[in-house]
Amino acid sequence: MNGSLHLLETVAGIRVPDSAMVRAATQLVRDTEDDLLYNHSRRVFFWGALTGDRRKLKYDPELLYMGAMFHDMGLTDAYASKDLRFEVDGANAARDFLKSYGVPERDIEDVWTSIALHTTPGVPEHMRPTIALVTAGVEMDVLGLAYDEFTPEQREHVCAHHPREHNFKEAVIDHFAEGTIRKPQTTFGNVKADVLALKDPNYKRMNFCSIILTSPWQH
Repeated sequence: MNGSLHLLETVAGIRVPDSAMVRAATQLVRDTEDDLLYNHSRRVFFWGALTGDRRKLKYDPELLYMGAMFHDMGLTDAYASKDLRFEVDGANAARDFLKSYGVPERDIEDVWTSIALHTTPGVPEHMRPTIALVTAGVEMDVLGLAYDEFTPEQREHVCAHHPREHNFKEAVIDHFAEGTIRKPQTTFGNVKADVLALKDPNYKRMNFCSIILTSPWQH
């Protein structure tokens, strides 16, 4: 997609925020990610916003949009580090971007945390709305959690604007694997260990108890 992206649109009753920062972020993600990750990230925003409305949470749509759009940037070659979790790479990319627009530090911290924790079940839901809703959006789009809490019309409208590929389930796992296979140590203690266990025949899962039992402590 060439040229600037105009976001004066409403999808499933959710208005996409419109500002210079949002437009620049959309263009950056569109230019960096492939269609699958870009459409997935946009859907994450809509699922997160719909969840916020359903739960009657006071959330900042612009911050939610930033968390959703940057949450998988760490899977791309342009933003992947050699030794950090991909979630942290994406969070760092968002932080640098937000700082360039003078966003307050508290808001930057919320977006950073929303991305860094989006694959950590059971924690974000207890935190501030930006953090909780990015994870809620990811969990809906990837895992189908709370699927029936969205109306068929909402699901159809979001997916009409940002389609799921016919092989999205398999393809998104492939994207996760490609983003972590060169730094398998970053999957310790998180869900991406399951990805590499499925996709990399040479992967050896680190064991929490083994690390405890073989630590240098005598007892």
